[in-house]
Amino acid sequence: MTETGKPPLPIAVLASGSGTNFESIAAAIDRGELHASIRVLVCNRPAAAVLGKAGRRGIETRVIPHRDYASREAFDAAVADVLGQYSVELVVMAGFDRVVTPVLLRRFAQRVINVHPALLPAFRGAHAQAQAAEYGVTIAGATVHFVDEAVDHGPIILQAAVPVAAGEDAETVRLRILEQEHRIYPYAIQLFAEGRLSIEGRRVIIDGLAQPPAGALISPPLPERWGQRSSE
Repeated sequence: MTETGKPPLPIAVLASGSGTNFESIAAAIDRGELHASIRVLVCNRPAAAVLGKAGRRGIETRVIPHRDYASREAFDAAVADVLGQYSVELVVMAGFDRVVTPVLLRRFAQRVINVHPALLPAFRGAHAQAQAAEYGVTIAGATVHFVDEAVDHGPIILQAAVPVAAGEDAETVRLRILEQEHRIYPYAIQLFAEGRLSIEGRRVIIDGLAQPPAGALISPPLPERWGQRSSE
């Protein structure tokens, strides 16, 4: 517990792959930056590497193969039942490759969050980094958002932007974005744990948020003093 006596936020992580965001969350807990406890990792793919990472940390895992269920709704009902057994307060999607349905979202209303490797609302869907690279953007990034019934659509909590140079491939862009995912996702969970997030329409209000800097991120950068009026 913290000095105020508040217990760690009980969370569940839903993951399907290598588990790098799972590890970043667990590491933030270990460092004392994130006041949360991963009660269970739920995975829909029995061979996923994330299962071994959770096991080495002594975190309980539950494998629920989605192919065992006749519909997305039936699968989500099974997942929700497992999450209920662990009394989790926040559901964290970390590389979970299933589109969740209202069956899960209604059980955990405004308590499901996701990280997406793009600056939403641009480049929604499963291949965001490749789409950004192919489109020729000069700024890409990551978004942490609440999950709603549309894909990559829910209210935005945090975003981080990264530069993209001409000719960079999707893998280079992916790794640069992933580094920022690992920074902002644990912080977004901590904001939830502190009770600082509220939703007003499509906006997420963060209590006590410092004002952003006045400067702009420009990529590629402008030459020094370009466009600045002389004070002389």
